[in-house]
Amino acid sequence: MILRSVASTGVQREAGEPPEDADRLRREQAVQPAILRAIELLLERYFEPITLSALAAEVYVSPFHFSRIFAKATGVTPGRFLTAVRLFEAKRLLLTTSLTVSDIVCSVGYSSVGTFTSRFVRAVGMTPTEYREPDVGELLVAHSAYFQRLPSQRSLREAGCASQPMGTGHLDVDLVLPDDAAPATVLVGVFADNVPQRGPVAFGGSANTRSGRLTVHGVPEGNWTVIAIADHSLHAKSGPAFTVGTASAAVSPFDPPGVTVRLRRPALTDPPIAITLASRPTPSSRQQFATQRPHLRAVA
Repeated sequence: MILRSVASTGVQREAGEPPEDADRLRREQAVQPAILRAIELLLERYFEPITLSALAAEVYVSPFHFSRIFAKATGVTPGRFLTAVRLFEAKRLLLTTSLTVSDIVCSVGYSSVGTFTSRFVRAVGMTPTEYREPDVGELLVAHSAYFQRLPSQRSLREAGCASQPMGTGHLDVDLVLPDDAAPATVLVGVFADNVPQRGPVAFGGSANTRSGRLTVHGVPEGNWTVIAIADHSLHAKSGPAFTVGTASAAVSPFDPPGVTVRLRRPALTDPPIAITLASRPTPSSRQQFATQRPHLRAVA
């Protein structure tokens, strides 16, 4: 399985990481070793019952202190990180295997198909069965420390044309790529959550991109998380093959709608994200979004 191999790969690479990963190594070395070990344990044992107390005990830190330093390093609680790992693996299994939903539920650490399905629909916006449609995989955007994927440029163009904007505002995103990064295909999404499980409320992209401004149209008024993902592999002879960046942004009729996103190499402390630009909103998912953003209105 990808996540299990990811965990073992992370351990093996500590001794001999390629030179282009030096920046990521420096970031990870700045994180307390207990947190890196805890993340490795989550990646190795996400399918087991894992409690905060047990995880903290494994790395010899008190539960209170562990929660605090984990959130500081990753931006989320240990529980949310674990949920992200489980959903990442569940989505992979739905897209790449013929396992039944019941089998997948058991393999990612849930004991009830009904509970898993309810949580999946609430988080992702479609049922596990709907998630198996071909265009879901074709339009998959995935990001973790050791696994990244962007849809093809053609798929991104078609998705952009087919998407129905949820607002009439826009957001100017100033992208700052690493100095040693080659031009990239860049996707910028505007999300309601900092660890999104469903597609963005608006997105934009461009090919052969360097640092500069990209404008995302169709953004509703509100407070959002902006996530930029760049694939440099087509042009990279050195430097990173893949970079990511996040920032918080507010869109309102009173302030200039702009944000700066600094991209960097992926890190082990990044909660894994797998979203699709294919959209099949169910009545329950529409109701969930309305509950999350009751103040939304279109921006002229």
